[in-house]
Amino acid sequence: MERVEECVSFLVGKAAQRISRRAKELLAQFDVTPPQYVVLKVLSGSGGQTAREVGDRLAIDAATITGILDRLEKAGLVERRDDPADRRIYRLELTDRARALAEPLDEAMDTLNREARDMLGPSAGTVFEGLRALSGR
Repeated sequence: MERVEECVSFLVGKAAQRISRRAKELLAQFDVTPPQYVVLKVLSGSGGQTAREVGDRLAIDAATITGILDRLEKAGLVERRDDPADRRIYRLELTDRARALAEPLDEAMDTLNREARDMLGPSAGTVFEGLRALSGR
């Protein structure tokens, strides 16, 4: 490779920075970060999950998921409830406030996806497919 700008690591890293910056901008009005959004999105599909289940699905380590959940709980978006069958674990539930934010948050991320697809033009589908392959999803 002659130029670092041709390295996939460099290109993916720069693209990730740009996408992350835009996601932060779009979510800022709701005081939600991109990592918090993905956790809220996972919980909106099926309540009562454990932190471990959410972390496993998103490939986030225990310390990181705990920090995200702590901030979501402090913001009044997630509640931890004792598991009736096992006192050692808790189940996660969205609050009414989080449920009310679901649609506006999704609209913000739909905007992000639309903007990315517009930038990519006709190759958008192929690029998204390639990103899924690279991410192992």
